[in-house]
Amino acid sequence: MHQYLGILRKALETGVDRDDRTGTGTRAIFGEVMRFDMSEGFPAVTTKRLAFRSVLAELLWFIAGSSDVNELHALGVRIWDGNAYAPYWIERARFDGDAGRNYGQQWRDWIAPDGRHVDQLREVIQNLSEKPESRRHVVTAWNPGELDQTSLPACHALFQFFVAPREGEFGQARLSVMMYQRSCDLFLGVPFNIAEYALLLHLIAQFSGLVPHEFIHVLADAHVYRDHFDAARQQLERAPFPSPRLALDPSLRSLDEVVARYRDIVARAKAGEKPGPLLDAVARLEQYQFHPPIEAKMAV
Repeated sequence: MHQYLGILRKALETGVDRDDRTGTGTRAIFGEVMRFDMSEGFPAVTTKRLAFRSVLAELLWFIAGSSDVNELHALGVRIWDGNAYAPYWIERARFDGDAGRNYGQQWRDWIAPDGRHVDQLREVIQNLSEKPESRRHVVTAWNPGELDQTSLPACHALFQFFVAPREGEFGQARLSVMMYQRSCDLFLGVPFNIAEYALLLHLIAQFSGLVPHEFIHVLADAHVYRDHFDAARQQLERAPFPSPRLALDPSLRSLDEVVARYRDIVARAKAGEKPGPLLDAVARLEQYQFHPPIEAKMAV
């Protein structure tokens, strides 16, 4: 996490002050890169607590192609409420709790100009096995033709996989993923995004029989909101703990199995079961040491 903290410090100390869409104002830098090697542990922030169950719930929501925040509510997650119930969006929402044609719907149901429905994620997973050397293992959530149909145009806009061939007779091929993030809330959002794409990397590697290698995170507009300055400085005073380890259910071997598990978890949670243990059975962090939480408000 030292590289993340370094970028957070750089933004605070050298960034330019700018107005923004939310009216809050930011201090921003442009164009940074972080690399996280999964063999060194799972890249969960330790200078404050990461809400890993929320990370997992949102990723499963994306993978299922859902836009219904009521499903997240059943799992105890309300991170999309500010956008799904924003005044500018409510009049356009298709139903109560609709977040719009967001990440999951673009990943799983991109609508082409000729009307075809493209499951980008399924095609990429298939091609990782059939054409591992391809340079087209790309999934994009940035759809210029549908920006007005989502409550929040994609911040983490595009990701691409890379397969490195196995080395030696007993080596295993390795999978890496690079994600381009156009808008990066350094204090609240980026630690969440790091963990989510590291988790996605582990899942897709497990589907494909590959070893998860690197997550490369490209940050474009990397900013700290003005009302996060004090919280960010408090975080920078803390020394990171060692990275935790990810425990991922080894029985999840396909996209369909993950979606079926997600649907089962949502149904059981709506029926009254506590969602925490259900999510923990999918993935959890082990040996996770962290500093106390630092409160900050999300800008909408």
